[in-house]
Amino acid sequence: MYIKTKPFVKWAGGKSQLISEIRKKYPKNIKCYCEPFVGGGAVLFDILANYKPEKVLINDINKELIITYYQLQNNVDNLIKKLFALQNEFISADLEQRKIIYNNNRKLYNSLKNKSCENNELEIASLFIFLNKTCFNGLYRVNKNGDFNVPMGSYKNPLICDEFNLKKSSSLLKNVKIICGDYSRCIDYINDETFVYIDPPYRPLTQTSSFTSYSAKIFDDKEQIRLADFINIISRKGAIVVASNSDPQNADENDMFFDNLYRNYSIKRIQAKRAINSKSEGRGNVSELLISNF
Repeated sequence: MYIKTKPFVKWAGGKSQLISEIRKKYPKNIKCYCEPFVGGGAVLFDILANYKPEKVLINDINKELIITYYQLQNNVDNLIKKLFALQNEFISADLEQRKIIYNNNRKLYNSLKNKSCENNELEIASLFIFLNKTCFNGLYRVNKNGDFNVPMGSYKNPLICDEFNLKKSSSLLKNVKIICGDYSRCIDYINDETFVYIDPPYRPLTQTSSFTSYSAKIFDDKEQIRLADFINIISRKGAIVVASNSDPQNADENDMFFDNLYRNYSIKRIQAKRAINSKSEGRGNVSELLISNF
């Protein structure tokens, strides 16, 4: 009987709906676990709750996301206090006031994250979660200057401070090592006892469908090829590897980019419902890839 878990943030391409498919690829026992692109952590929390690995390393290039994980792990009570205050102010306001509150908090968030001061990390984490719970579709997107620029979403009573889930998530993160940077930093941690789940920025199906700009770094086809090289290296080290990505054949049935790139791996096509799209015709079931080295 699996213990159900819930990520503390909504994330573009989040894996909550695909957990049952991804679970089929879990090894029987997970002693060491590594997630180089942790994002919202749906797979992470599922594994922490149900497998209790001895060693866990998570990483992401999004500095503010990692700050939020760290504050959740080490400062959850103060984080909850901050979020309750933000929630009470927002919920009690009318629509026009909410827009002002949202825009002011977004401006403050961008100002604080550009200062890179440890004293600001609790404030950054609380604003990160506030914006995630109140912005359009929980989307995280930055402009060329690295500023978060997603507009406010339409929510009647958003649950900005989910105290129960925050405390549960904090408890699960207790012994997790958290780092921030390029995924290649994980390579020395990974060995033949490690299960690695890789959920990178997806290759966009069309030029307008990309939500991969959640950091200032572009993740293009050259980056997808570099990632495949990384997967080859850790596979040779004996790690069990599962990776997700988009299926280019949703848009072009002749696009064999990943089929060629991972021709020596197992590729399974699974159905996912993707709703983080501003155009209604862009929502619905699409095929995604589940790539594994076994």
